Amino acid sequence: MSEGVVSSDGSAAGAADTASGSTAESTAESTDTAAAARGRAPDQACADAVDLARDAAAQAAHPHALGDYLGLVTEGDRLVTHFFGSQEPGYPGWRWGVTVTRAARARNVTVDEVALTPGPEALLAPDWVPWSERLRPGDMGPGDLLPTEGDDPRLEPGFVSDAPEAENGERGDIADVVNDLGLARPRVLAWEGLKEAADRWEEQYGPRTPMAQAAPASCVSCGFLLPMAGALRQAFGVCANEFSPADGRVVSLAYGCGGHSEAAVMPEHQPPAPPVIDHLGADPL
Repeated sequence: MSEGVVSSDGSAAGAADTASGSTAESTAESTDTAAAARGRAPDQACADAVDLARDAAAQAAHPHALGDYLGLVTEGDRLVTHFFGSQEPGYPGWRWGVTVTRAARARNVTVDEVALTPGPEALLAPDWVPWSERLRPGDMGPGDLLPTEGDDPRLEPGFVSDAPEAENGERGDIADVVNDLGLARPRVLAWEGLKEAADRWEEQYGPRTPMAQAAPASCVSCGFLLPMAGALRQAFGVCANEFSPADGRVVSLAYGCGGHSEAAVMPEHQPPAPPVIDHLGADPL
């Protein structure tokens, strides 16, 4: 007794029909990928439906004209996409794609979808870039918030005391010292963050800048230099000379400018010579 099976089109067939092609067709439809489908020979009825696809593309392109026929691509079994040139303003290189199909053992071909798709030389928008990679120094404005990732390599855990408060409301001696030194922060700069900051500051106000190369002396001996605290205090400070181009900025101790406090000595004020009075002659009146 032959066992009945259901093919991909839903019709029942015997074991002989299964061996002849129904099962082969169902297996091919379920296992072939899109790339393999594009390499198949197109369904003849779908491939001949150029006029049907042209009418659908013309309706979608209205009120603009439709371009020339560009060819077809096999998407799958009884599934073909016809391409037509597009004359849409602002879409150079794009094309109208009309996908047509037909049911198994059916003769009528119908339109599945119509879409404006990019061609090989289409003008496309650049790839999307996450905001964290687009952000540049100086982009932040008033009210902007810049979240920092929990695993930011520039930061490392700081010293946050979890000592319980005493009954009188005071913390232990260690917590007091930590608060006085300003160390009670969840995270502090790691070595990578320190290095990035040092490289950035030295590039802007370091010894290799044209201003420093022409300076009479370096900032390390300037009276306008405000020392810094922290791990970078031996290499950087803050300029406090209002006439310096680095006023209010972090500068390398090897930086310098013409506003060095000891670079030049102000000339002393010379009093004018006393007037010479001629006591022998007389001025005519």
